[in-house]
Amino acid sequence: MKNRKTKFAVVLLSGGLDSATALYLAKAEGYRCHCLIFDYGQRHRKEIRQAQKIAKAAGCAYKVLKINFPWKGSALLDKKIKVPEKIGRGIPVTYVPSRNIIFLSFAASFAETIGAQVIFIGAHAQDYSGYPDCRPEFLAAFSRMIKAGTCGGFSVRAPLLHKTKSQIILMGKRLGVPFGLTWSCYRGEKTPCLKCDSCYYRVKGFKEAGLIDPLIRR
Repeated sequence: MKNRKTKFAVVLLSGGLDSATALYLAKAEGYRCHCLIFDYGQRHRKEIRQAQKIAKAAGCAYKVLKINFPWKGSALLDKKIKVPEKIGRGIPVTYVPSRNIIFLSFAASFAETIGAQVIFIGAHAQDYSGYPDCRPEFLAAFSRMIKAGTCGGFSVRAPLLHKTKSQIILMGKRLGVPFGLTWSCYRGEKTPCLKCDSCYYRVKGFKEAGLIDPLIRR
């Protein structure tokens, strides 16, 4: 029988610095964390490997869940679609249709099964301007939905939602996030490409935070 005083959390862990910071925040708040890592046919597997390393470094249990998006519809799923090297307007081609809806649905089922009190997701402001399933109103609506459609009594938390990338990095620094294990680049090469928009925001964030990114060679 589980100790009723133990707080359980499901954390969506992608291998990026945002989800890693969300994980370490959940740990700091006293949650026993179970990480969900998705192998969904993304452009490269490096982020999956890094997510596993982060979970191990945090001393947390994790599951790698393999799912499939056979219809593609994103540069992260279809290598025929070029990853953009400039920050554009509107919904970027790196958006995976309804990805967070699907991920959070799996997380809700997992949370209900293990008796977790909360699901942590690392969504934040710089994403929801382009990714519709990172919008505050979506996350609030999903929380209402799981309360109506499950018997688990848990909620969804996006603690980084209104923070900038530099604020997230500074929080991660305080929490001891191993930034050297995180991976943000849309390409799975040995070093970050420094050209895609994910690299752009990461580089900008570390610069504004006044810190050195351990992934960038000096």
